[in-house]
Order: sequence, then structure tokens, then C-alpha cells
Amino acid sequence: MKLTIIGLTITSSWGNGHATTFRSLLKAFKKRGHSITFLEKDVPYYARHRDLPDPDFCKVILYKDFNELKEIYSEHIRAADAVMVGSYVPDGVSVNEWVFSVANGTTIFYDIDTPVTLAKLEKEDFEYLRPGQIRCFDLYLSFSGGPILDYLMNHYHSPRAQPLYCSVDPDIYYPEKTQKTWKLGYLGTYSSDRQPKVEELLNKSAVYLESDAFVVAGPQYPADYPWAPNVEYISHLPPLRHRAFYNAQDFTLNVTRHDMVQAGYSPSVRLFEAAACEVPIISDYWEGLDSFFSFGKEILVAKTWKEVVGFMVGISVNERNAISERARQKVLQKHTSRVRAAELEQYIISLPVQAGKV
Repeated sequence: MKLTIIGLTITSSWGNGHATTFRSLLKAFKKRGHSITFLEKDVPYYARHRDLPDPDFCKVILYKDFNELKEIYSEHIRAADAVMVGSYVPDGVSVNEWVFSVANGTTIFYDIDTPVTLAKLEKEDFEYLRPGQIRCFDLYLSFSGGPILDYLMNHYHSPRAQPLYCSVDPDIYYPEKTQKTWKLGYLGTYSSDRQPKVEELLNKSAVYLESDAFVVAGPQYPADYPWAPNVEYISHLPPLRHRAFYNAQDFTLNVTRHDMVQAGYSPSVRLFEAAACEVPIISDYWEGLDSFFSFGKEILVAKTWKEVVGFMVGISVNERNAISERARQKVLQKHTSRVRAAELEQYIISLPVQAGKV
């Protein structure tokens, strides 16, 4: 099939999780025999950090603004078997209406930020989606599962809402025998609602284990944040360095944003990346986490720094390796980009043919 996507970005992984999500999904979707066009607004902050300007698995088109998109690229929408619009697309409300008016094929909204999107709608913040547009998309694909899918269909009248969780490319993320540099690491963009947990679970643990090395990687952290002396800070880590980053840790930390915790069933791509690298994960708790990983067997869950320290000093190397190996096997079975691409394909082809559409 011909799939056309209008997304936030695929060319730059700086400060967002959209790029890595689209890259792994579309690479696998291409291998299933489909052709893909990705339309991305050319913005300065991504242009300065463009780490995949020309992917070999899809055609990327950078457009200047919505007028250029509408005037020059309508044929890409009209000729596509399926058109997908992602969350946080600039001028998203106008883009959605334009897609509805032009597309002949299936229309899809891919929400990589579902809990955030719904919170914004409740506040009447229609940055990239209006409530009435949800019912107009043939398919609503969500990064979050569980009860939120029924809410999308019952409250916002989506014809069909399905989970399409993030995934990992096992060709890029895998275990390597390497020197361990850090006792515990965390990879994630700064977020004010997430930072108290990073402080509690990582920074306080570092203060207690002052002879061990810790690391935080991600952009937008305050320059004067009071990290413990043994916490190394890396301002940006491009995806090609993620595997080495994970493999250099004894344990890795996963911390979830408030809206995602409230919604539940919202796994971060970092969970799957770390597990694919066979690094034991210590995570905060949220409802539905145990539907992805078994507590104590495939993932460790902590609420306080004392629990984190207890895991790091109390679990033997053999037990640690067993936990991380089981987590890797779970990811390889259920959460690779190949699995997601097959799910996406099945969702599209199983939709009923709409009257008036090709």
C-alpha cells in the first residue's frame, strides 16, 4: 500500500520521542513491501539537530508552512491508500480538515501522546486536534491502551480506537559485552512533572552511593540543577549512541510523565530499548505496567531511593542477568518494530471500505 504520513518529525530526535518511534515503525513497514512518504514541517530547532535527514525506508518531504503543504502536496494525500496524521503536528487542526477533504484512502490519527492529548482537549486546548475531528478519522491509533481506548470511542465517538504502542528495532538495540561505566543511568528529556521522581530515584541514590557513578542524558535540563557530584550529565544523546549508553549501565531507570501515569497502559520506548539491550530496568509504578513486564521477574519497581539502592546492592549479578534476559525475550516476542508494523498493516486492511472512498 501507499502510506502518507504527516508527522511532527522523523529527521530529528532532539527533544522528542516521535522520531525514533516513526523510524523503527516505518523501517519495518517498508520491509513488508509498502511505500511511505513522510511530510514534516521544516522548523529551525529540528533543522539544527537533524540526525537522519534522508532515511532509506521512506521519502521525506520538508515543507515550509501549511499553505505550501496544501498547495503543493495534495496529490500525495489524494493518491495514498492510507493517510496518517501524528500528534503535535504544527497547524494540526487545519491539517486534519485538509486531509479529510482531500484523502481518498483510510484516514488515521496516530497519537503518540494520548494522555496529554486528552488532557489538552479537556482544557479546550486545541493545539493539534479538535474533539469533533476524532470521529472523522477512520482509525485512532494510540500510544496508550487500556480504558482510554473505550473512552475515545464512547466519549469522543471514534469509529475505531486501537493501541499501537511504541516499539524497538532489534537490529539497533541489543546486548553488547562492554565495560560498565555507571551504576544507574537515566535517558529522557527534562520534564518538570517527571523531575521529582528523577531526583528521588536517581539523584538521592547517587548521594547515598557516593563511590558509584551515575548518569543522566537528555536535553533541556536547567544548567544549575544540583546533581550529586557523582552524577554525569549528557545534554543530548542521539539514537545511534543509545545502545552503547544502555550497555554501559548496571541498571537503568525508567520514569513516566504525570499524564501517562494517570492514564496507565502507556509504556515509554525507553522501556523496550533498555530491555532489548538486556539491561535490568528499575521503573516507577503505573497501572498496566505489569501487562508489559512481570514485576520482580522482568522489571523492578521502586517508589523511593531506598528501594532503588536496595535493588542495586542486594541483587546478585546472576539474578540481575536473569531479570534482564527475561525482559529482552518478552520484548523480542511482543514489542519489536516488526510486530508493530504487522499490527499497523492488519489494522488498516481490516477496516471496512468507506462509501465514496477508493
